[in-house]
Amino acid sequence: MDEFGLSRPRLGFSAAEIRDIVIAWIVLSIAFAWLIFSGRGIESFELALITALITVGTGFVLHELAHRFVALRFGAMAEFRAWMFGLLFALITAFFGFLFAAPGAVYIFKENLTARENGLISIAGPLTNLVIGLVFLFAGFIVSGFVQTIFFWGARINFFLGFFNMLPFFVLDGKKVFDWNKGIWAITFIVLFLLAFF
Repeated sequence: MDEFGLSRPRLGFSAAEIRDIVIAWIVLSIAFAWLIFSGRGIESFELALITALITVGTGFVLHELAHRFVALRFGAMAEFRAWMFGLLFALITAFFGFLFAAPGAVYIFKENLTARENGLISIAGPLTNLVIGLVFLFAGFIVSGFVQTIFFWGARINFFLGFFNMLPFFVLDGKKVFDWNKGIWAITFIVLFLLAFF
């Protein structure tokens, strides 16, 4: 077992990792569902929760898996761990009308991890949200009804998740990308900012 507590085979998922991903997915979905419902984006909390489970499920889970698989590609050990305080804080902030989403992180261990490798691992998540958001957005124009609502919310949530994670602060992805390549960070950040808010 290494200093991060990673002891499973590199390509496998441990029971603890699956548990943490599911917990983080459900709690984040509840937080987003409350924002959607309280903002009257969807009139029923149950429908808002279904929407959030689908959109956060794809956005959050694939975001974290992108980090994980790129890290594995560079020969690192990687495993997701939920941050329970961050999940609780997400619920609390959602009830006040905004969301601070810090559900956990993929912990990575590799001796001599370079700034470039760390930057590429970090940007993989927000770029995944960008792609998923664009897919949801364009698909939303060819469907109708409640499915269209889900798709458009999927775009908004993914663009927001990508933008939030690209903020160059604390332990967020954006800080690692900024430290690696400020030009790539700026382009990615501006694109996600525009899509998230305009």
